[in-house]
Amino acid sequence: MSSDLVLLVDDDPGTRKVAKANLALEGFEVLTAASAGEAMARLAESDPLALVTDLKMPDKDGIALMDEVHAQRPSLPVVMVTGHATVENAVAAMKRGALHYLTKPIRYDELALVLRHAVASERARRELLCLRGELERASGFEEMVGASPEMRQVFALVEQVAPADATVLIRGETGTGKELIARSIHRRSARGDRTFVAVNCSAVPRELVESEFFGHEKGAFTGATARRIGRFEQADGSTLFLDEVGEFDLSVQAKLLRVLQEKEITRVGASRSTRIDVRIVAATNQDLEALVREGRFREDLYYRLNVIPLRLPALRERPGDLPLLMKHFLRGFAERYGKEPSPASPDVLAAARAYPWPGNVRELRNLCERAVLMGWPAVAPILSGGARPPSSVSALADMDAPLLEARAALVERFEREYLVRLLQKHRGKVGEVARAAGIAERNLYEKMKQLGLSREDYL
Repeated sequence: MSSDLVLLVDDDPGTRKVAKANLALEGFEVLTAASAGEAMARLAESDPLALVTDLKMPDKDGIALMDEVHAQRPSLPVVMVTGHATVENAVAAMKRGALHYLTKPIRYDELALVLRHAVASERARRELLCLRGELERASGFEEMVGASPEMRQVFALVEQVAPADATVLIRGETGTGKELIARSIHRRSARGDRTFVAVNCSAVPRELVESEFFGHEKGAFTGATARRIGRFEQADGSTLFLDEVGEFDLSVQAKLLRVLQEKEITRVGASRSTRIDVRIVAATNQDLEALVREGRFREDLYYRLNVIPLRLPALRERPGDLPLLMKHFLRGFAERYGKEPSPASPDVLAAARAYPWPGNVRELRNLCERAVLMGWPAVAPILSGGARPPSSVSALADMDAPLLEARAALVERFEREYLVRLLQKHRGKVGEVARAAGIAERNLYEKMKQLGLSREDYL
């Protein structure tokens, strides 16, 4: 039997209990809610294929709930149920978008039949969207998967601002996909046929920043054996993506501001400036406003960059996208490694929703790769770290496992959480992490590889 997820809303606990039991016998997995408010909370953390709601409820009636649901998920099938059937109610519900209207006492064979049609229709619609998504990735959205209101807002803003040449400042935590969004903006712009140029500002040594961005002439300094074309000139006529722009020191910020104002650069050692036509898309995971207040980031540069602000939500802010993202990554890695994808169980999904995802979508992608290669048992101990800190070691460990196996899992979980925090603190700088941990860099790289960690996730 299938385990299609449906959300059932009714203020009567007896009705919820009986309906859940009967629909489970028909092969459905049922989430329940006692009110419209609780239903919206359930919807935010799950991805049901249909909604069944009572018409009369204390906080908000079923039609108002349906309107609120459809504002977020316009195509979600809704079945209205009521013990006070009137023609007017039925007509109103159908006009407002209900798929079907049933009266109490509920005939569960009839409800199950309606839900099977609703679920089949919704699955077909989503599969079509997935196929369209493949085309979308080819034209710019790449791996930016999401159907949550937050991501739909991001996609809509990308579509709106991409054709213009305005500077965009993308804000978001590490691993949320800032570069993917920058590439999407570029590909949807008039510059989309030119090479997209990306540079991680935090990875450029301070003494080489000017040469990296503005270029240099032969003989400009010791070691300058040939002319170098800088990133701005490389991006002439195209888009330059400045990732982690908050890492620039003040002297470089002043030069960057001049480039943005004058539309020209001067190579190190050159006597003349060069005109450029570059669109800037910048990104940061830092609080630039705080850096401005502290005098570490120029206020005038901040305003030059923050013409179009775009914020990417953290993964924990859009838990409803987890099933879509996991399915997407699992399918991709299964194809790459020639394996059959093993879908996440309800327990894994529940743990994933509770997990804080410090590395965001990148971390989820890494864990999905690990699940394809090693199975979900290799991932479960990591996800269990999302729960509230337990009061004893026995609550952390699997007490039903053999001693050595339980101890190994506990040690691995500790090592991973310890290194994740150091990587976050030192922004992926492996040398600093190794010194803080008191281990050799080579050993640290080996340990990170074992634990599925990548420094790029924390830059």
